[in-house]
Amino acid sequence: MAFTVEDFRDLVRLLEQRPEWRAELRRYVLTDDLLELPSSMRELAQAERRTEERLEELAQAQHGTEQRMGELAAALESLAGRVGRLDGEALELRYWRRAGAYFSRMARKLRVVDSSDLAQMLDQAVDAGRLTDDERDAILAVDLVLSGQRREDRAEAYFVVEISVGIGVADVTRAAERASLLAKMGRPVVPVVAGEWINGEAVSAADSYRVWQVLDGRTVRPGDGQAG
Repeated sequence: MAFTVEDFRDLVRLLEQRPEWRAELRRYVLTDDLLELPSSMRELAQAERRTEERLEELAQAQHGTEQRMGELAAALESLAGRVGRLDGEALELRYWRRAGAYFSRMARKLRVVDSSDLAQMLDQAVDAGRLTDDERDAILAVDLVLSGQRREDRAEAYFVVEISVGIGVADVTRAAERASLLAKMGRPVVPVVAGEWINGEAVSAADSYRVWQVLDGRTVRPGDGQAG
């Protein structure tokens, strides 16, 4: 017996009236794979959501790691700065305590000029109009000031010493500028840079500005290059 259009319409009406029959008919009409497709799609969607959530967690974790790395880098930079300052202060103390030995090639009867004595002397020069307040402050910022007799002519002189672990052009020019200010006091002044090493540009600048070099106790006259 042939299945007519009317039969199909009757079937549709029955399915509308009996919804529970639809699932039964679906199992006959559709393959198992097609029947399982909605469930598989839901599982895929859930897996995709879990993957996205995991990726978001990883992104947040990476951001947190990057932030912590940035904080660590900043802490290390700060620590390096503090260590550098401590090295510089230790070097200044060493040159101050052993000034007579480190600078003896330049002068005899060397002594460290006490900062309070220097300040009093400079205040008198400001009162007399030989120095400005800014010039006084610049001289007081010198790392070390010595007094003694230059070996070349036995003249009483001051020695303005800028101290740095690594000597650069700025150290050389600062020593020369501050020495020229202190020379307004009427006594010869010798500019000096002291440290552990000096770069090539600073060596050239020292020759140009007639600045002495003292590198870990080795003394170089202006024009003689770098200590060996």
